[in-house]
Amino acid sequence: MRIDKWLASVNVIKRRTVASDMVKSGVVFINGLKAKASKNVAIGDRVTIEYLKGAKNYKVLDIPKTKTIPKTKKDEYVKEIL
Repeated sequence: MRIDKWLASVNVIKRRTVASDMVKSGVVFINGLKAKASKNVAIGDRVTIEYLKGAKNYKVLDIPKTKTIPKTKKDEYVKEIL
């Protein structure tokens, strides 16, 4: 699954257009490398988003099969790393 779709479908970012803009502006990294919108994520990847107030790190636990998942199931797909 593409990084911009994954960020939106697991509720890390609210809308896919915002996720795409973040990827294009170069603030999203996968395993330490700057991500492109077409980059696919895999289970075990580490995704970093650099916000103005600091970076947030996430670990990919699973890839959703549907476009969106319920917010209650977010913990099955992504884990925030401190």
